[in-house]
Amino acid sequence: MTPLFDGSVPELAARVARGDVSAVELATASLDAIAAKDPGLGAFLTVGRDAALEAARAIDARRARGERLGPLAGVPIAVKDALATHDAPTTAGSRILLRRVADPPDPRDGYVPPYDATVVARLRAADAVIVGKTNMDELAMGSSNENSAFFPARNPHDPSRTAGGSSGGSAVAVAAGMTPVAIGSDTGGSIRQPAALTGVVGVKPTYGRVSRYGLFAFASSLDQVGTFARDVRSAAAALQVIAGPDERDGTTEDRPATGFDPGAREGDLLEGARGGRLRVGLPRETFEEGVAPAVRARVLAAADELARAGAEIVELELPTSRFAVAAYYVLATAEASSNLARYDGVRFGLRVHDGRAPLGTLYRQTRGAGFGPEVKRRIILGTFVLSAGYYDAYYRRAQQVRALIRDDFERAFGRADVLLSPTSPTVAFKLGEKIEDPLSMYLSDVCTLPASLAGLPAMSLPGGVARPEEGGPELPVGVQLTAPAFEEARLFRVGLALERRLAAQRAEGT
Repeated sequence: MTPLFDGSVPELAARVARGDVSAVELATASLDAIAAKDPGLGAFLTVGRDAALEAARAIDARRARGERLGPLAGVPIAVKDALATHDAPTTAGSRILLRRVADPPDPRDGYVPPYDATVVARLRAADAVIVGKTNMDELAMGSSNENSAFFPARNPHDPSRTAGGSSGGSAVAVAAGMTPVAIGSDTGGSIRQPAALTGVVGVKPTYGRVSRYGLFAFASSLDQVGTFARDVRSAAAALQVIAGPDERDGTTEDRPATGFDPGAREGDLLEGARGGRLRVGLPRETFEEGVAPAVRARVLAAADELARAGAEIVELELPTSRFAVAAYYVLATAEASSNLARYDGVRFGLRVHDGRAPLGTLYRQTRGAGFGPEVKRRIILGTFVLSAGYYDAYYRRAQQVRALIRDDFERAFGRADVLLSPTSPTVAFKLGEKIEDPLSMYLSDVCTLPASLAGLPAMSLPGGVARPEEGGPELPVGVQLTAPAFEEARLFRVGLALERRLAAQRAEGT
């Protein structure tokens, strides 16, 4: 970890506000770390060195004048390239948003939007310093970052392995110490799964908690922007900045984004929603076939730590969660088929056109050159499930399954305050291992999809390490906490308690 980034994000911002460290020093440390580490990891698509240093100098000048600084004062932050930035290219990891066809494609040649996404605008208003745009699976479609049109992001614990996806670049930026915090988006697990595989904290908030204005859409009823950090308090601090209603996004809820910073005393952290002991539910289905034994052992060990701290462990069931993968890949691809119609070579992004060819040829040539194989696969599947004769058999039935999954969670939260489960069924797998097997790749999200379909807040945090079943180095294991809708504060309280218990356990073992 870059030494200047020691401590949580609130502590780092407080140091800048006091003048103990300058925003320019932090930005320079982050940019130097990117220059040294990123060539072997591929976390960033573009880096805005000049813009970052200019923003940092402005923050330092305001502090010198005695002005009050924002809650992320001077904190370097990386932003997933699916979020619009008015001063930097936005590619969403795809050739379709480049200005021309090139081989190899260059993300610096990407579309520059005329506006900032709401999340980006709120980060700037909080005095964060955006250092660059991070790598991702094309248009957020993937679980390994290998679908990026440019290059894969590599796991800093073993560069021959995936960092996870689709927000793999943001996870690597934090895990490798290039930035103390990063922003990603999560549709079916795209924050939590890479957080698990790289050993950092990743938070998907409740659907409607964070504005999607300026987020390049994959599946509009599922997409949510969230945060990566090294610790729970940092992830909470960043989420509190970007959360809240937005008149430009009608799906955001008018709920104040307050109380996210968890308390200091462990007894308070483990208090149940109705008073008394915290009840932690273990959904039986998330520990069944497909979850590696070493991963299962680490998650159960985390449950034991919470029990030793005073929590009550409750076994329960989410019976329809076993259908989540099938339902998700019907609903998400259907929405993708509709959302991606806007990339036609006419309004923005790539245009491929041979002279006076008719409009249909323009569409066909542009989309054929601009979309990669996985995006084309999902467009075709989504168009199929929405077509006449198949809508009722697939799309309507998947919506019914989604409703049943929500009902299962509602019953589960009648017995438990939070749920504990694996984030990913395995540790990080080898690059290239699953790229030719889409079904196996889709199953990488089996543990994260139920909460996405139900629109619930969920967080992955490091739960220790385990060796892959085929052997090799020890790799991070992610532990997932899920809470009822709009109970992010509860999620962070329990997450901090578990983080402390696991840290103490590791300290005792050394």
